[in-house]
Amino acid sequence: MPDSTYPNAAGGGEAAPTIVEIGHTGFMQAAFPDTTEFWSTWPDETSEDPARGRRLPTFANLRELARRLADPAVDLVVVHALSCAPWSPRGLGRTLFRRSLLRGSVPLARAFAPQLLRGRVAAPIAVLDFDDPAVVDRANVFLLDRASVYFKRELPPDAWQAFTGTLHWRVPTPRFRRVARHRRRMEKLAPLSLGLPLSVFSRPRPAVVPPAEKTADVFFAGRVTDSSTVRERGLAELVALRDEGIVVDIPDQPLPLDAYLERLARARLVWTPEGYGWQCFRLYEAALCGSVPLANRPTILQHAPLVDGTHALYYDPEPGGLARAVRAALAAPDRLAAIAAAGRPHVLAHHTPAAIARHVVETTFARAGRRPGGGGYRWGGPPEAAVT
Repeated sequence: MPDSTYPNAAGGGEAAPTIVEIGHTGFMQAAFPDTTEFWSTWPDETSEDPARGRRLPTFANLRELARRLADPAVDLVVVHALSCAPWSPRGLGRTLFRRSLLRGSVPLARAFAPQLLRGRVAAPIAVLDFDDPAVVDRANVFLLDRASVYFKRELPPDAWQAFTGTLHWRVPTPRFRRVARHRRRMEKLAPLSLGLPLSVFSRPRPAVVPPAEKTADVFFAGRVTDSSTVRERGLAELVALRDEGIVVDIPDQPLPLDAYLERLARARLVWTPEGYGWQCFRLYEAALCGSVPLANRPTILQHAPLVDGTHALYYDPEPGGLARAVRAALAAPDRLAAIAAAGRPHVLAHHTPAAIARHVVETTFARAGRRPGGGGYRWGGPPEAAVT
């Protein structure tokens, strides 16, 4: 396979699972384009293409969607987590008070499409929660109860704390944790990689720049003002390193995607501090581009993490920690090159949308007690070949 392309989730010649996906983004459809029926709940979506499996929920076709959810020919149902209940004041406000209302478009049915999962669903259910908060919103509790697996991007190391302020008014107490129903909910939680964005996944792979041709020691591009205090504190340390002769590349305005990926590739280190959540796209983009991500130490449980000293570098967020990490990394160029060389194949193996989608399918089927080859699902080859 040419180095400029990405594999799809099913692999060459293998049959993919039949999936019904409901949510703002066709994440699973990007990975399984031929076998995923995507029902978009994005309020600003204006067009659909049924021939390509892209649908818009309306009050006229919600019954059709309900029939698809109950269809035993469907192997997997994937629903994206909600930011709020559609009948809440916030949900109604976000649906009704939109510019699209001026065009005569009121996407109310889209907000209610995920609620169909309260009814009959024949296939196992996977929930994808890519949101920033490290908690399960109360609007998603019914999805958690129906799901085989609830995949969460910002999953606390103590998974119980995902219920802080939602299912429990504070940090869940021992009494709360002893309740069997709550334990079943907690055990459904699984880490979810944010991975590469679809905009990068849909392009040819960026070329790797050899170490001798790198033009910057550290690169950073991202929001600092009104973002994480980790970024606010770290930026001052990073800029001060210029006085030591360290080349710090910080664009003064947003870059087009091509230019952004090029600058990533030309840096030895890419600073990837947490924003509203710990994971950010830059962590995986940097490794893909053949640079070494430098992030503050993880505060979440991860799937297939970039290991410190093997695929990435992590630093202590206390004052001086970032500067010390940069100096130490640049003082060992051979080690830095080895980390960069290991990071790219790790991201390609585990953190492309296709790899994440395959992990979602395999994990959900394992948790649901199904095996490849049953229920209409076939990955290709013997059952043991499905899990890599």
